[in-house]
Amino acid sequence: MSNLLPCSPVTGPEPPRERPPYLVDGASLDAFVAAWRAGTLPKPAWTHAAHVAVCAYHAWRDVPLDEVSGVMRAGILAYNETVGTANSATSGYHETLTRFWATVVVSHLAAAQPHSRLDAVRSAVEVFGEARTLHAGYYRGDVVRDPVARATWVPPDLVTKQDK
Repeated sequence: MSNLLPCSPVTGPEPPRERPPYLVDGASLDAFVAAWRAGTLPKPAWTHAAHVAVCAYHAWRDVPLDEVSGVMRAGILAYNETVGTANSATSGYHETLTRFWATVVVSHLAAAQPHSRLDAVRSAVEVFGEARTLHAGYYRGDVVRDPVARATWVPPDLVTKQDK
């Protein structure tokens, strides 16, 4: 008995996360995206999951990556200006992260083949909504703080297991 290792208490399965209000139905999703486009979405609501949701909203139905990236770039730049977030070398819009996440979401939707825009957004948010640091597995350095990566697309420089 004395050689037993202490263990952490069993807490049971993780409770299901509450679905963001914009994922309740198609009308809520459309209203959320319209508020983002208009710059009326409250700044605290513009989370990583919200970024993923808006990207999936625009990527549904096999929209090409360049088009999705362009829509996200223009939308984020405009939204940031409207809510008072500076788009500079150290804050605001980040080209590499935007392009990286657009690539991830477009690839995910191509594989998942959701039946509706709402299903597409729900799927992307479920898989990537909490995965804020996914990019770290694809880049050697701190791409978030790199002013070159913020201003221009820097392709991933690490090969992942999936890429082999």
